[in-house]
Amino acid sequence: MPVVELLQQLIRNQCVNDGSRASGYEYRSVKTLQDLFGQPGEVVEPAPGRQSVIYRVPGSDPKAPRLLLLPHLDVVPVSREGWSIDPFGAEIADGFVWGRGAVDMLNLTAAMAVVFAPYLSGDLAPLPGDLILAAVADEEASGVHGAHYLVDHRWDLVATEYILTEVAYPSISTPDGAAHLVAVGEKGPFWTKLRSRGTPGHGSSPYRADNALAPMAAAISGLFETQAPVAITPEWETFVTGLGLERDLTMRLLDPDLVDEAIADLAVDDPGFAAYAYAVTHLTISPNMLDAGVKANVIPDSAQAQIDLRALPGMDREFVDAHLRKAMASAADRIEIEPVADHPANVSTTANPLWQAIGDSVEQLQGHRRLLPMLMPVATDARFFRTKGVVAYGTGWFDDRVAFPEFLRLFHGHNERVSVDSLHRTVQMLQGVIARFGELTG
Repeated sequence: MPVVELLQQLIRNQCVNDGSRASGYEYRSVKTLQDLFGQPGEVVEPAPGRQSVIYRVPGSDPKAPRLLLLPHLDVVPVSREGWSIDPFGAEIADGFVWGRGAVDMLNLTAAMAVVFAPYLSGDLAPLPGDLILAAVADEEASGVHGAHYLVDHRWDLVATEYILTEVAYPSISTPDGAAHLVAVGEKGPFWTKLRSRGTPGHGSSPYRADNALAPMAAAISGLFETQAPVAITPEWETFVTGLGLERDLTMRLLDPDLVDEAIADLAVDDPGFAAYAYAVTHLTISPNMLDAGVKANVIPDSAQAQIDLRALPGMDREFVDAHLRKAMASAADRIEIEPVADHPANVSTTANPLWQAIGDSVEQLQGHRRLLPMLMPVATDARFFRTKGVVAYGTGWFDDRVAFPEFLRLFHGHNERVSVDSLHRTVQMLQGVIARFGELTG
């Protein structure tokens, strides 16, 4: 099946993961891959319908390093009214495939499957080490039924030394020409619930009432208004230096005391890039859900808020909680902090054969070796493997129809789409990387 048609089918499968155990429906896309490969693979199903499927092509040398292709099958929900086209129609318009998951990450899922197929069928000779494809469930909700489960319970199926996964980003312009972005690491999600307690009463008598929303509102206000901690990582230094920006702007972007001012300047002309720059230089705190009360005329005796926190390397739960208490100020004594998911930031090094293989493929296809390693503000399934010392990268090859800042807005946004040409380019890129990795590790 060609890559475009495969992507369309994956989108139409509507494997929507809203975070509940009963959502996801990844079994639909497992069936699509089984039909594509003509083999059932090893199916792992920790909960009904929450399927991952693993295929393995044994290598010719049992001592050679293994390479795992790690795409996910689920997508996030949509707000249909924000779309100009059916988000699950997978229509082709203006040279793009439109639909939820087109860039996160069903484009790579389709490309990886197409590249893997000839190795599985025997049309291409095996690599020195095992080549594995693990198309997993539940990436969009902590991987409990997907990669996290496999690493904890079925390591025998996914054990590897190297991984290709998400996110694939378009190139970014520099004075020397386009630079190819490679995701080498990611911030750590420290999702948190805040709880407050009060005393119920009639809403008609609020004077001196112990309303649980009062401390919660004060706490949330403090989180919005307090300056977030800054950290300048080696990955950000390499990234900014490689952009070839004007010298004064570069220096400010690398100075913890001046980076906010520099980001504000960037936001005037390029708000998308400014948002990315802020995310990868700060502990980000986004209060996204607030719940309290049972009825409009009843004073609530409890309230809770759900906070999306993303930490940079070196920031742990103790660091996060200390900042929360500082930001909540006097309300902190009334707020209980409940960790939901703690995953420290993680980064892969670049002195290895997979990095070289990516560079060689970029040089062959694009005529340069300008690789920029980048830290992602999002979390991926790679984090479960990096804790075991596995090297993991995200990469692809896009045309220039969607620039980097606009591309960032497509993730979990309206009108998600990927160009047909970018799909074919990504297949070429992955073919080159895998083949070259085999040569370097033979």
